[in-house]
Amino acid sequence: MEWKSGKEIRRLFVDFWVSKGAKHYDSFSLVPEDPTLLFTIAGMVPFKKYYLGIAEPDVDSAVTSQKCVRTNDIDNVGRTARHHTFFEMLGNFSWGGYFKKESITWGWEFLTEVIGLDPDRMYATIYKDDEEAFDVWNKDVGLPDSRILRFGEDENFWFMGPQGPCGPDSEILYDQGPAFSCGPDCKPGCECDRYLEIWNHVFTQYDRQEDGSLLPLPRKNIDTGMGLERLTSLVQGVSNDFETDLFRPIMDHVCDMAGIGYGDGLQGDMAAKVISDHIRAVSFMIADGILPSNDGQGYVLRRLLRRAARYGRLIGLKKAFLTDLIPNVMDIMADPYRELLDNRLTIEQVVAVEEKRFGRTLEQGSDLLHQEISSVFAGDGSILPGDVAFELYDTYGYPLELTREICEEKGLSVDEDGFRREMEVQRERARSSSKQANSVMTGDLYAELLSEHGPTPFLGYDSLELEADLTVLMKEGKVVDSASTGDSVEFLLSRTPFYAERGGQVGDQGFVKGDGFIVEVEDTIHPAGDLIVHRGIVTSGTVKSGCEVRAMVDKDRREAITKNHTATHLLHESLIRVLGGHVRQNGSLVSDRFLRFDYTHFEPLSSGELDEVELMVNQEIQNNKTIKVDETDLATAKNLGAKALFEEKYGDKVRVVSISEFSSELCGGVHVCATGEIGLFKIINDESIGSGIRRITAMTGMNAFRNYQNITGTLKELSSNLGVRPARLIEKIKSMDEENRELQKKLQRYTIRSAMDDLRESVVKTDIGQGVSLYVASIEGVTPDQLREVGDSIKDKDTGSVTLLMSSDGDRTQMVCMVGGDAVEKGLHGGKIVKEVAALFGGKGGGRPTMAQAGGPKIDDMKDILDKAVAIVKGYVK
Repeated sequence: MEWKSGKEIRRLFVDFWVSKGAKHYDSFSLVPEDPTLLFTIAGMVPFKKYYLGIAEPDVDSAVTSQKCVRTNDIDNVGRTARHHTFFEMLGNFSWGGYFKKESITWGWEFLTEVIGLDPDRMYATIYKDDEEAFDVWNKDVGLPDSRILRFGEDENFWFMGPQGPCGPDSEILYDQGPAFSCGPDCKPGCECDRYLEIWNHVFTQYDRQEDGSLLPLPRKNIDTGMGLERLTSLVQGVSNDFETDLFRPIMDHVCDMAGIGYGDGLQGDMAAKVISDHIRAVSFMIADGILPSNDGQGYVLRRLLRRAARYGRLIGLKKAFLTDLIPNVMDIMADPYRELLDNRLTIEQVVAVEEKRFGRTLEQGSDLLHQEISSVFAGDGSILPGDVAFELYDTYGYPLELTREICEEKGLSVDEDGFRREMEVQRERARSSSKQANSVMTGDLYAELLSEHGPTPFLGYDSLELEADLTVLMKEGKVVDSASTGDSVEFLLSRTPFYAERGGQVGDQGFVKGDGFIVEVEDTIHPAGDLIVHRGIVTSGTVKSGCEVRAMVDKDRREAITKNHTATHLLHESLIRVLGGHVRQNGSLVSDRFLRFDYTHFEPLSSGELDEVELMVNQEIQNNKTIKVDETDLATAKNLGAKALFEEKYGDKVRVVSISEFSSELCGGVHVCATGEIGLFKIINDESIGSGIRRITAMTGMNAFRNYQNITGTLKELSSNLGVRPARLIEKIKSMDEENRELQKKLQRYTIRSAMDDLRESVVKTDIGQGVSLYVASIEGVTPDQLREVGDSIKDKDTGSVTLLMSSDGDRTQMVCMVGGDAVEKGLHGGKIVKEVAALFGGKGGGRPTMAQAGGPKIDDMKDILDKAVAIVKGYVK
């Protein structure tokens, strides 16, 4: 078999199916349209609507190399030959075109004749009752009976849910030989890598009913999936996916930076595999508009970044290194994924910022680890508790291996069973919360309505008022015949002037009037595809399904929305021109009152930059440039330089909104006819909302003018109150601020002196025998440093002393224990004492024989704890 690159295999697959009549689609985004999915997890996800029957495809067959992300087996990445977070799924699909015979025979043709796999080493699995598939494999392909294996529903029958489209499937296996076997009993279907599963063909031909019966679908469908990485490993003759040219250059670079060789050791190999896998996933996720955050897709991205950085530290990469690997990803993957090159600067900056931030987090975790190690020593222990190891892993990103290594250096071990128990608890929480999110298929009332009535014609670009039929009426989630005054309703119209919320623009409001009734429309939405649903309340009369109505959009509100939407385009382009080409939209909200624009940038804007952006937008408004709207195909629009916005999902035909030569964007929203209609643009706020993401809030038109009036009025009132002219306000406020800081410093010094004096005066001395004296005191609002200062002064004066001082501040209680040298010689140990006393109020602590400290929840009666401490300290006197 001739060696082929991963790039060549991808191209051969696409070209082969195009030659069979399939339409080639570029990979869809990792961010799916399906709200039940976090990521695109399979090649069929973008075509889900065709399998559900809620939309009709433009073609009867397609082929893709789809980028996918799955993280349910993240802990196996690097441990096995085949697990990845990011991978490419080669897939061919048919909706009523070719079916079982063609899918199998053409698939066989591709693998044996185009790729060159040995047909004598290939097997096929089929559903046990699928005689049609057996005959194709046996008679048409010529595969002997002994290499056609029958399995039950769990292995070879695919379904979307308890009910709905389903069907048998057939998987192609490749025998890699005895070297990959798990033992003498190894056979096809085994979990080891000898009989490698390479391509699954799903034959969606049935509709499963509520009673479990299977009815034939009117249109038989094909859905196949084959991992590019897995196929490439076979073609290139390597034992695992990571040794293919899709990964190996990245791994080699990791090893070079770490000064290790691939194959020299298990830890180094695993780290190189994890890092190379995760940097691929991270690069593609950022290119598709995902940025680090604390939930959803952004949380997964942050976790992958931090996991890669952690593994780098395990092999000695102490400094930031991940951005150095991005050129490798570009070299391997940028053809055909141009979005990587288009967003290279953003990818590099996000990775750099996040890795630097994680470095600080690791330092914080190091402080906690060493504090907990001190606590173990203080209690004469030798094992770091499992819950502590898990907190380090979960909160600070410390891998168990790193915690174990540090503990071993200190002569301690780690309770790894306890760690695994905590890990399993977290996994169980994740499994229970993600069952629905990992489901590929779902259906609801809106999907049924879309299937029955089709997309709603939208005429609102040109008309704000028109006649229509009210085709469907809904109340409380159910279709009804009528609704009366006061009822909240949803309804469909045969055609509508109401714009439905999409692309960040809010839905229209207005009224629908008919014979004897009025419905006030409060919102308009797109719940499924291009179905437009109107939501509102019946303000008078009784509305009935099927009646004729007059639909009227709130004109003033719509005009305000158009001003804000066109201003959003002006703002977007101005930010790019002022800050640089790395700026990308990461979300927006266009309402009648204001606009909100989220964008990628990695530091706050200076006042000068904000002024420049605002001036540029207002200059374009003053120039009164004409807005031009064209419809064209997506490829042409992109070639002409039109920007595609983050939130929008595009079909083959798109609207291009151009503002003279200044701006061109793909947009389905509503706009003014000329920029002069906007009147005025004012930035209200610019703030950070996440790592590398900022948000501008702005106003236009009369809303902006009223904002100016409010600001001017505030300045006048402030000037009057301070007795200065507006021009001297800043100077006056700076002077007052400086005076206030000086007063605060004096007050703080007085407060500290007073508290320290109170603490010293409240110390109670008790003689506990053997020449040892116990000093105790408690007070509110004193810091641990101040407690130590008082304790040191007592210890210096009385070397036979034990001092226990407590203070409550906020929601925490702090304790310090100081032991003089003579008392230490008599058997007293500060770390042991403080640990035992802290346990009385649910705290934790430890430390050296001469000085220790503890902390815990706030308690009401510190004196009671100190009274009990006397007996504890006496127990240590020999």
